[in-house]
Amino acid sequence: MKRLVIMLIMFLFPLSTHAQSLHHPPLPEESPQAKRVAIVTIANNFTEQDIQKILEPYQDIELRYTYKHALNGFSVKGTLSSLAKLAKSNHVELVSQVQTYKTQQEENIRIIGGDAVRGIYDQTNHRLTGKGITVGVIDTGIDYRHQDLRRNYEGGHDLVDQDADPMESEGPDGPITLHGTHVAGIIAANGKINGVAPDAKVIAYRALGPGGAGTTEQVLAAIEQAIKDKVDVLNLSLGNSINGPDLPISLALNKAAEEGIIPVTSSGNSGPNMWTVGSPGTAAKAISVGASTPPMKIPYLSVVGLSEKIRLEPMQGSHEWKLDRSYEVVDGGLGKPKELTNVKGKIALIKRGKITFTEKANNALRAGAVAVIIYNHISGSFIGNLEGEVDLPVSTISKEEGKKLKQLTEKGEAEARIHIIEEKDLLADFSSRGPVTSTWDIKPDVVAPGVAITSTIPGGYLALQGTSMAAPHVAGASALIKQAHPDWSPEQIKAALMNTAKPISDQKGNPYRTYEQGAGRIQVEAAIKTQSLVMPGSLQFGKFKLAEEPHSHTQYVTVENVSDKVQVYSFAIPKNEIGIQWEMPFSFTLKPNEKKRVAIKMMVDPKAFKKKIHDGTIELQAGSQTFRIPYLYVLEEPNYPRVMGFDFGAGDEQGTYQYEVYLPGGAEEFGIALFDPDSFQFVGFLDTKRKVGKGLLKETIDRERLPESGLYIAKVFAKRSGKEDMIETPLYIEEIE
Repeated sequence: MKRLVIMLIMFLFPLSTHAQSLHHPPLPEESPQAKRVAIVTIANNFTEQDIQKILEPYQDIELRYTYKHALNGFSVKGTLSSLAKLAKSNHVELVSQVQTYKTQQEENIRIIGGDAVRGIYDQTNHRLTGKGITVGVIDTGIDYRHQDLRRNYEGGHDLVDQDADPMESEGPDGPITLHGTHVAGIIAANGKINGVAPDAKVIAYRALGPGGAGTTEQVLAAIEQAIKDKVDVLNLSLGNSINGPDLPISLALNKAAEEGIIPVTSSGNSGPNMWTVGSPGTAAKAISVGASTPPMKIPYLSVVGLSEKIRLEPMQGSHEWKLDRSYEVVDGGLGKPKELTNVKGKIALIKRGKITFTEKANNALRAGAVAVIIYNHISGSFIGNLEGEVDLPVSTISKEEGKKLKQLTEKGEAEARIHIIEEKDLLADFSSRGPVTSTWDIKPDVVAPGVAITSTIPGGYLALQGTSMAAPHVAGASALIKQAHPDWSPEQIKAALMNTAKPISDQKGNPYRTYEQGAGRIQVEAAIKTQSLVMPGSLQFGKFKLAEEPHSHTQYVTVENVSDKVQVYSFAIPKNEIGIQWEMPFSFTLKPNEKKRVAIKMMVDPKAFKKKIHDGTIELQAGSQTFRIPYLYVLEEPNYPRVMGFDFGAGDEQGTYQYEVYLPGGAEEFGIALFDPDSFQFVGFLDTKRKVGKGLLKETIDRERLPESGLYIAKVFAKRSGKEDMIETPLYIEEIE
């Protein structure tokens, strides 16, 4: 199977919403001798002798790793036939084949309150800087020689090369990496730049190798080692595209939280659509983090002939926009020198593609342009970096906005002016949204700055963006809270961050949905100083069925007084909505360090209330504080994607291919149809199935059952509860020697 690489921003390709009803031919036979690596979980604690006894009947299964902390289980490699038999053993709970994970990537610290807490002291009279707290970073490794990181580096483990040297990949065996060093710097840089917790100790776990790719097995081994090392906080700025709560990494992070570790993970960079949060950001007990914007001065372009201003996305490495008068915008083609003869003293509008962003910008600079705007060559907007500093403002816009501008340039009517507007606390377009399929949990839990974040990289510094950059802000914040409250559990620290988060709104003042921002943008000082905690920090009331009579779902929250004074608590009744009634707890009083578990009951008449997803916030007045608890419920089967996470590549055994795909709710019908890319003529099925269970589907196909070598368009479809979704993707089949 192909290995996935670091992607700071992932672009979504359009998905078809309908699959033609097709006759299902006999299924191709899989090769029972194909070998796979799988994670095996068992119910109880075990010894090495127990494992040997379990595996004794399977001579072709090889034991690889043993997990006693992250999971009750182990990893093995064996044939599909033996793994299938093992899965039916009375001693085994689950056999799950390994997945591939990929990395996602001083105003940002100020906005979350990281600087304000420096004036607060812990119980040993030390300033809150993360002192005494250890943060584990599971990533591509760390450049521990970096001047801003070497004093905080506390050692590490390389789960890729199986040694004690977790240095970033430096070549020549593969692409170099920098992601882990950037993440570590956001958490605990202490030098030219400072991280959120500059005195925290960092242990590096290199689970992602050259190119930023790693497997379930490696990441699980890293979590296992982190639990053994007794780290306080664990950051995983990595993930895949599968929105499911049941993958091994998500389960392992839940176990880490039970062991006293605060697990923090990025939600993913596949926004802005719903259902895009990926594992392990789906882990129930982890703190899943989306990306918001720090305070930024954003250029807007107002053009005569266009009713609305165009938001420009400055490229990292370009000059600041300071144009103080009107300029003509002219078409610069693809940015090649021969296309830029008419840009002197003007703004060059350039299409993305063919040559690099830096070449386009430098060509325009040499031709005398005052600025460059690059528009996308596919639908939607994009964000990018220049390879080096360019003494020219360079920004990006969407394909749709670019086409409007180009039409005006063709008429010679594109007179434009730049307006600088300060923005902050907007949800990044790329930030993955929830909720989580099947559990309907609200994810992300919180958001933090993840746009244009400057941090350490091997040999220097660089600004990057992604939820990978947002998660370490929360990991650093967790270290500060842990220093201030060393006796607080992971659940309490998560609650403190969620209870005190600031709900954020879009540019028009409309609040983002709970499954987009969770509880909101973190506020570290407020979290440290909170007088009360409400656990859990968000509620899901489950799934209601349309045929049901009016009935209620009940959720419980634990309210804890963590102050040294008596506190009075009172829940507000949520705003009235047809079809919903609430039964809220009566007001109550708690003494210092006292806690109380109370019930919140939602009564729904599904016939009167027809929304597929309903969400909002429940308010609790806790002394002088007001807490907002996000909640969500779903009606029937909501519009989550019926199919996701498709991958295809050569199998482990000679002469085979294999595919994997995730079906969040299972499928009544599933198939992979192949089409000729030029004529779009139907070629045949790669596979078809009926009544497939929910979760990961992974199959092997012999080469002789496939069409001839070449490029095809694959349409991967799944149908459930009257809704059919499809992934359309190029698929290349080649001869296997």
